[in-house]
Amino acid sequence: MLKRQEILNKYKDFLQGDGVNFSELALDIFRYQAKNNEVYQRFLKYLNTGIDRVDTISKIPFLPVSLYKKYEIKSGVWLEERVFESSSTTGLIPSKHYLRDLNFYLQNAKNIFEEAYGSLKDFCFMALLPSYLERNNSSLIFMVDYFIKESGCGKFYKNNYKELLDDIREFKGEKKIILIGVTYALLDMAKMLDESIPCIIIMETGGMKGRGKELPRKQVHNILQKCFGVEDIHSEYGMTELLSQSYSKGKGVFRTSSTMKVLFSDIYDPFFYVEAGKQGKINIIDLANIDTCSFISTDDLGRDLGNGKFEVLGRTDESDIRGCNLLFTG
Repeated sequence: MLKRQEILNKYKDFLQGDGVNFSELALDIFRYQAKNNEVYQRFLKYLNTGIDRVDTISKIPFLPVSLYKKYEIKSGVWLEERVFESSSTTGLIPSKHYLRDLNFYLQNAKNIFEEAYGSLKDFCFMALLPSYLERNNSSLIFMVDYFIKESGCGKFYKNNYKELLDDIREFKGEKKIILIGVTYALLDMAKMLDESIPCIIIMETGGMKGRGKELPRKQVHNILQKCFGVEDIHSEYGMTELLSQSYSKGKGVFRTSSTMKVLFSDIYDPFFYVEAGKQGKINIIDLANIDTCSFISTDDLGRDLGNGKFEVLGRTDESDIRGCNLLFTG
């Protein structure tokens, strides 16, 4: 069984394409976490999972994401550098993700973005994330702030829509603007537009945050496309409990990053995986979660579209209404 540093070395080799494949690394991480993660170890014992019998990733049990609300999920013994906390509706308990190395998260986020879009330096990030800015422990804020600093262009606008519109209209330079915003704020901004702004990328992340009725994702995208005059609405899919993200460049179709794999299980039987094209519960292998848990059963429903593509359809009935509640497709 590999030690943590050996896992990290294999992870680096994997990123560099140096002879390590996804399944091999995922199984190494599983064995490491099964031995060193107390919560995951108890979960496996409850399921009567024999570690030696897990020889393919389809046999790996996925830890319910809700346990991040109740327990300190760590593989090994270490002091956290940062604790990411999910947004939560009043009265609900937020998830907490204990982070051993903040720079590891930021570098991973950069790699994933550049894998999907190209160099950060080619973009200017204008962020409309007011509800996230009200907290000081949002992983999304840390990521976007890092992107702004690395690209050398952009800022957070909170609720100042007029300043944001003025900056977009007056922007000069060869960089491409990415306006990343929470859904309700983008819709509020759209109401103010008296002209289209077609030469930017609109990237929505999250839902209405209790600021209005949750609308079908398709309806939201249609409104934003019409008001901003853009062909597609991009999206970012991530969560507090993960260190990796997936991006959609339109039509709600996400593509997994190299450090993620998504498996879709039957809603009532977590050990039965549905066929491509069928609706199922989203389970995520996140190789970057080496120090916590890389195998997460989410509360999200989705559909496997094949070739690393998937769509998010909504949430399971039994899940809490999260602060970053996903929109339902119409």
